[in-house]
Amino acid sequence: MCGICGELRFDGNHADLAAISRMNNRLSPRGPDHGGSYSDGILGLGHKRLAVVDLSEHANQPMIDQELSLAIVFNGTIYNYPALRVELIRRGYRFFSSGDTEVILKAYQEWGTRCVEQLRGMFAIAIWDMVDKTLFLARDRLGLKPFYLTEDNYRFRFASTTQALLAGGGVNTELDPIALHHQFTLHGVVPAPRTILRGINKLPPAHWLLLHADGTRQIEKYWDLSNISSDIAKSDAEWVEIMRGTLHRAVRMHSTIADVPVGVLLSGGLDSSLLTAILADTGVNPLHTFSIGFEDQPEEVGSEFNYSDVIATHFATQHHKILVSNTDVLQRLPNAIAAMSEPMFAQDALGFYLLAEHVARNIKVVQSGQGADEVFGGYFWYPRLVADTAGTWLERFSRHYFDRDHSEYLQLVTSKYHLDDPTSPFIALALKNMGTDDFLEAILRLDTTTLIVDDPVKRVDNMTMAHGLEARVPFLDHEVVEIAASCPSNLKLQSNGKHHLKMLARGLIPDTIIDRPKGYFPLPALKYVRGEFLDWMLDILNADRVKARGLYNQRYLNALFASSEQQHTKILGNKLWHCAALEYWLQINNL
Repeated sequence: MCGICGELRFDGNHADLAAISRMNNRLSPRGPDHGGSYSDGILGLGHKRLAVVDLSEHANQPMIDQELSLAIVFNGTIYNYPALRVELIRRGYRFFSSGDTEVILKAYQEWGTRCVEQLRGMFAIAIWDMVDKTLFLARDRLGLKPFYLTEDNYRFRFASTTQALLAGGGVNTELDPIALHHQFTLHGVVPAPRTILRGINKLPPAHWLLLHADGTRQIEKYWDLSNISSDIAKSDAEWVEIMRGTLHRAVRMHSTIADVPVGVLLSGGLDSSLLTAILADTGVNPLHTFSIGFEDQPEEVGSEFNYSDVIATHFATQHHKILVSNTDVLQRLPNAIAAMSEPMFAQDALGFYLLAEHVARNIKVVQSGQGADEVFGGYFWYPRLVADTAGTWLERFSRHYFDRDHSEYLQLVTSKYHLDDPTSPFIALALKNMGTDDFLEAILRLDTTTLIVDDPVKRVDNMTMAHGLEARVPFLDHEVVEIAASCPSNLKLQSNGKHHLKMLARGLIPDTIIDRPKGYFPLPALKYVRGEFLDWMLDILNADRVKARGLYNQRYLNALFASSEQQHTKILGNKLWHCAALEYWLQINNL
């Protein structure tokens, strides 16, 4: 896991190495073990390394292969690189390192742009061809690794974070009205290629981009779920066994491809408990597990220690438990928001930030249960969507998922940001393109391939990498996702959701964990806003620069202030926190 950046000039001038240095320095938290740069006239690359696979200096980046005339910077982990290495050696390639980075270089030489189809893992890749003067960029299938882009008529830049691109300079920082609508409708999600800023885009998941020195380009989507159909022939027991084998292989692969210990972020829910069980079964010892909790509110408890303790004791893990006071939460909010590449509304972003800070003092790599709910149908709103049969797919989806309908959005923002609703047609088209006539399956595929990329997935990457910690998510291994997508959606909702995960967990983990009500990473103080948290948000939203920006309608804000504890969206986010989080993100990034 690392941070990458680079620049390609279209005007024939040399790359701005000072800008590369500024961008690279801004990426330092993502890669505390080594930093490097490379230039070739119009091209400049920067890299910050977190050493996880092949800890030697031979695996430092940028990695240059003079024999092949290729240079690479790479962020991520390729879990099948040992098998690919054997195949490439069979084809005549020689290696000077033992890690996954060089395997990508050789794979690109052998298969060209189709090399990404060979890779199993999470990755953001940039490869410079010194002979052809082309820059190849690629992002993994599920968007697990970030890839931000900015360009003008003279140059193209990329980086692992928006902050790195901002440090490079020359970015249009005006708010994108369409992205702003997505942000407040899809609870913080701005689907690729947009970001909240006009001047910064994202390479979409499962895409590669080939740039030429004159600015011409080819872009291609190399993977999706639209060609996978439901297999109704298999029995329930057969599905359980298929998923058992696929998930166990993914968890083992995510554990063994590392030259450092791997732990688990243990919430005490089904997903992280199942990861712990599989790792314990494979003989990982000692197995480090980490849990975090917060102060209770009258409406909600702030921790799930009573469940995570059961798993830690059952598997005799080396358990680390952190309890954070509301005072500490408030003090660390600025740091967590500063770590966000884009503004995030999910209240558990701060939880991940504080948990990762503690974990990084002990180990470099953890597994997380992120993605299991979207892939296997675990959220409370899925049954509601299925039960609501009135109207179009879009109407059913929006009634249970959108944070605000369009009319409320127009009340939230000033007339400067009024526009026709862009989110509804985006969602309608996306659902149509999921390759299934099953409403629930279309939603699960949309969640998995699009929406979680720019909320839970991005949240885990940003909050862990802020402390130089690599988080791996086996439930989003693309082979696991493909198997789940071929399973009929009605089966997934049995057993109150995630039916097959619960079935394969029987006998591995205690039934009290399997049969417990679904939990959510609780941070009650950001859900039921009162006291010092309300004061903090009032200070942010009443600042002179808020009025100067002219984004929010003051009447709407006043209504939120008057009942801040009760202003919740359909999936229980706090609307006042949403407004404060975006505004503070803009302020802390001097925008």
